[in-house]
Amino acid sequence: QVQLVESGGGSVQPGGSLRLSCAASGSIFSIYAMGWYRQAPGKQRELVATIISAGTIKYADSVKGRFTISRDNGKNTVYLQMNSLEPGDTAVYYCDFIHQVGTVRYEYWGQGTQVTVSS
Repeated sequence: QVQLVESGGGSVQPGGSLRLSCAASGSIFSIYAMGWYRQAPGKQRELVATIISAGTIKYADSVKGRFTISRDNGKNTVYLQMNSLEPGDTAVYYCDFIHQVGTVRYEYWGQGTQVTVSS
């Protein structure tokens, strides 16, 4: 089993910054991907950014140039630096973790952390 602990959410004014962290622990095998999704009220959960094992990084078009994802492999932790935040970034942000055991991939989700951007 894998446990994910998220931190760093909160409230900020437009133009502000926040940094999210997600630390994975437990029985971790070969990490396939770690990343962040978000879900705003009344909307579907959407990809924000993810790092895939080979080093590929994907961003949602809406956050490119403003958000930066990074990973500390030694700590099994993924970070999301969010700059120039906009009201449209308001959502619950979820950490996503996928590891591979043999030929099977298992996916885990964090509990979610609220990000509110408002003046």
